[in-house]
Amino acid sequence: MGLFSPVKKHANKFRYIPRYYDPEKERREQRRRELHGTSSEQEGQEYQPGQYIRTQRDARRAAKSSNEGGRKTPSMMFLMLFAVLVIIIYMLYPRIVEAFSTARTSPEEQAQQEIEEFNPYTPITIVPNDYKEE
Repeated sequence: MGLFSPVKKHANKFRYIPRYYDPEKERREQRRRELHGTSSEQEGQEYQPGQYIRTQRDARRAAKSSNEGGRKTPSMMFLMLFAVLVIIIYMLYPRIVEAFSTARTSPEEQAQQEIEEFNPYTPITIVPNDYKEE
């Protein structure tokens, strides 16, 4: 059974798996060095003012030119704006039409329509029964 035992059956083991080369880590470090301005080409050179900014700017330009995503962004924004506008018009259209139709009717016709409309909160008028049995 699994009862408590103060004595260990075996000693703790040290599990060490050596890693001599990780290509993904090497790529990450190389990219980090390039972005910080310390690539392998520039190992022996001194730091020049603005060097980090220039390398980051060049990297952004290269990424932007390779993706060519700059042209698609405004068109996507236009399509999203158009879709939102269509949805707003779709939701407001019945109210706009109703406002114009009520503005077109005369006040007498409008009062008659209000009387004819059913309102469940109006009080009920009780009429006495005039029916007489014979």
